[in-house]
Amino acid sequence: MRKFAIGAAVSGALALSALAVPTASAATPDLTFSGVTVYGGKAIIVGITSAVKVPVTYTLTRPADLVIDYRTNAAGIALYRGSLSDILNEMEPTDAPTCTTTATTDTTVTESCTETIVIDPYEALYEAADATTWKAAGFYGHVAQDDDGSDGHISFEYGYDMWGGLGSAQIKRAAKLTANATPEPVTKGKTLTVTGTLTRANWSTSKYAGYTGRPVALQFRAKGSDTYTTVKTVTSGTAGALKTTVKASADGYYRYKFAGTASTGAKTAAGDFVDVK
Repeated sequence: MRKFAIGAAVSGALALSALAVPTASAATPDLTFSGVTVYGGKAIIVGITSAVKVPVTYTLTRPADLVIDYRTNAAGIALYRGSLSDILNEMEPTDAPTCTTTATTDTTVTESCTETIVIDPYEALYEAADATTWKAAGFYGHVAQDDDGSDGHISFEYGYDMWGGLGSAQIKRAAKLTANATPEPVTKGKTLTVTGTLTRANWSTSKYAGYTGRPVALQFRAKGSDTYTTVKTVTSGTAGALKTTVKASADGYYRYKFAGTASTGAKTAAGDFVDVK
């Protein structure tokens, strides 16, 4: 079973995932996170092997005397599923953000920040329920460690704060779609059979599996044209199989197009050219 990636501090450096560690008694700093945008507001489509880099932009206002060094403390935006009191899955950046100061007062500093959350499907996504709307939260973590035991004493303190309700991000399963028109070539007026398969990522098995019962458009583009038009709608069957027939009328390309769902990204198959005699 894969390790659930809510970690802890290691070797005196602050790990950015630490929800499982009890909060220390140190005072919470006065931080304000605002203007959070995840992946430019687009849905995040994730397959089974390739990691997806998700840019996150936000504004952070902090006390002027608080230095965030990303060694003994860190701040940023996390994505989580569930509620703050019952987090079912969570992801944070692994590297420090890039921040530019935009305003200062005697007591505060305001910064415009950009960070990257890397979503590795094998390490971060575990089940179908992860294909949903995730929430964005600001976090602040800090560690104080004395591991010099020469005086007969060591100490370790860890604190973590999280502020929810800052935005959202849709994570969807990637889909695959194929199309094949036969016979090729075909006599004008004769029947063409167009087959294909609609599958989508299964993060539990790290494989693609058939997506059944989904409407998929069969489209045609005549040779010399740049525009596809929908011929009919086909419903995916067992193992995501697609099959329908049309009358051959002219040279051109046939393809299937899937509009996507709340949990699965859209996908368009490559066009298959048919020579009509």
